[in-house]
Amino acid sequence: MKKKQFKTESKRLLDLMINSVYTNKEIFLRELISNASDALDKLHFKALTDNSGVKLSELAIRLEPDKKERTLTVADNGIGMTKEELEDNLGTIAKSGTLAFRGAMNAKAEGEAGAEDEKAEAADQPEVIGQFGVGFYSAFMVAKKIRVLSRAYGSNEAFVWTSEGLDGYTVEPAEKEDCGTVITLWLKDNEGDENYDRYLETYTLKDLVKKYSDYIRYPIHMTVETTRVKEQECECGDESCECGHDHEHECDDESCECEHKHEHKEPEYETVAEDQVLNSMVPLWRRNKSELKDEDYNSFYTDKFHDYEAPLAHIHTRAEGSVTYNAVLFIPANAPYNLYSKNYKRGLQLYSNGVMIMESCEDLLPEYFGFVKGLVDSPDISLNISREMLQQSRQLRAIANGLKKKIRSELENMLENSRSDYEKFFKAFGLSLKYGIYESYGMEAENLQELLLFRSAKEDKPITLKEYTDALMENQTEIYYACGESAEMLRSLPQYKYLADKGCDVLLMTDNVDEFMVKMMNGYKGKPFKSITDNDIDLGSEDEKKSLAEKQEQNRELLGAVKDALGGKVKEVRLSSRLADSPAALTSEGPLSLEMEKVLSEMPLGGEAKAERILELNPDHPVFEALKKAKDAGEEDLANCAKLLYSQALIMAGLKLDDPVGFAAALNALLIK
Repeated sequence: MKKKQFKTESKRLLDLMINSVYTNKEIFLRELISNASDALDKLHFKALTDNSGVKLSELAIRLEPDKKERTLTVADNGIGMTKEELEDNLGTIAKSGTLAFRGAMNAKAEGEAGAEDEKAEAADQPEVIGQFGVGFYSAFMVAKKIRVLSRAYGSNEAFVWTSEGLDGYTVEPAEKEDCGTVITLWLKDNEGDENYDRYLETYTLKDLVKKYSDYIRYPIHMTVETTRVKEQECECGDESCECGHDHEHECDDESCECEHKHEHKEPEYETVAEDQVLNSMVPLWRRNKSELKDEDYNSFYTDKFHDYEAPLAHIHTRAEGSVTYNAVLFIPANAPYNLYSKNYKRGLQLYSNGVMIMESCEDLLPEYFGFVKGLVDSPDISLNISREMLQQSRQLRAIANGLKKKIRSELENMLENSRSDYEKFFKAFGLSLKYGIYESYGMEAENLQELLLFRSAKEDKPITLKEYTDALMENQTEIYYACGESAEMLRSLPQYKYLADKGCDVLLMTDNVDEFMVKMMNGYKGKPFKSITDNDIDLGSEDEKKSLAEKQEQNRELLGAVKDALGGKVKEVRLSSRLADSPAALTSEGPLSLEMEKVLSEMPLGGEAKAERILELNPDHPVFEALKKAKDAGEEDLANCAKLLYSQALIMAGLKLDDPVGFAAALNALLIK
């Protein structure tokens, strides 16, 4: 028979479809199974309208790999296709029988909406999966030849469509006993790294069905060879034997008085062919939540997302309205090792009517909730021609916004009702929330600030910002915090000791992002954040402030000499009453804090960032008197003392010494004097 050419599109377009639209060859099986499921849906719907007696339980899909012939068959007993439908659906690229079917159903439902029984019928319409007829052509990515044998429901004729790709196709009469469609692929020859034989392997096919089509609502059958112990009969063959042992197995009891002696043999194995259903069919997220227990969700999570530990919490939600979707989300107990690396792939699995479209859809989660695992199933998402790349759409944004609110609500609930679990969560993923505030330039602060935990120096435990502000001392208008490498180091700061003596609590922050995040937050509930290393914290009385100002004026010349001795390393040298028992400390002035400088200095391009440093001296410390004597002794002694005090302040602040050699020389000069 003469080959027919593809009707609407050119060979170039077909070549594009086969080689460029799809990025992953293995999805051809997903497309063929989805088309088969659509055919079953159509027959089921038709059976509802004509009382033909077709039973849902009898509808199925079958995979048949043949290694000898190197063929893979996908068969269904669905609606089938007439000759015209074969030519329309397979001879015209981008012709969608599913879309036409859906349009007909919608028109029928709208035209007959007046009758209650027909409303009920419309409500039972199947959720067809396919949106583009081109899905069938993905099979040419792995097949050099495709044959489609089909018999339409209600027809006595069957036809076979055959094509080897770009050269066109033929449609001929054929024989088929029942309605349905059988698609046979002759696989391409293996070439280079492309091993097409793997699509004939049982474990590969089972894995692909599990990955992409596990929740198709019709069973997907395949004959699978398994090995088992061969049943063995008693050697004596005597049905009257009364030894008391099961003669289907070898008797190895030496006390047995049976007149027949059964010698022990190694078990024999046999290979048998079994019909297996490869898919689970009923998605957990479509089941009623009242039927499910925590154990069901935990088992689903550990199996689906390959985690050894049960999640801290799960979220099972369904939305209807402008967009309809089901979602099951999980908050893991532990962070993956690469969570904060570029290699970590965040996102939710995305399904359309039970068929997996994307394994990691990043657009469904904000980056700061990237630790959440789970999936979304929606019939309303806008898909492009290959179903692999999701178009940005109003529906997608609506789903993402809904999930974001659900996740935040679940975390707030955990914080309120399961504090120990929440603290475990925050230890694992709190950094993500902090980065969410920082990287959004504070725009997400309103959404995330109530979820933050910081260690309280006074209570020595994690607390929220609300808990801190609720416990503020009388007349305290600022939130005091300190950033550094560890809580122990921060507690050693003289500025902390000063505030602790005044009865003030300090939030101890030990993550690198903390200082940057706090600057972006611009306060909490009208109360500004105040770093204890800022230079303008003074809780003394008016008399104490007046006394300090007088000492500053009296020692102006000394302070200027110390600044000069440090050679521009500090912007100013001043006296302070908040250094407790320390002789000196560093503070900063301006937008860049000492902690920011320290973090930036560790980055490849951040070494030039410097805070405006202020050296504060304690006028009530004995070292200050020694500094006065050094000035009287000469410039060299003053310079050595100034360098030692400055270096000491650097070390206490957790900063690197500017001049280790100079520090050693100054120390040696003091020791030998």
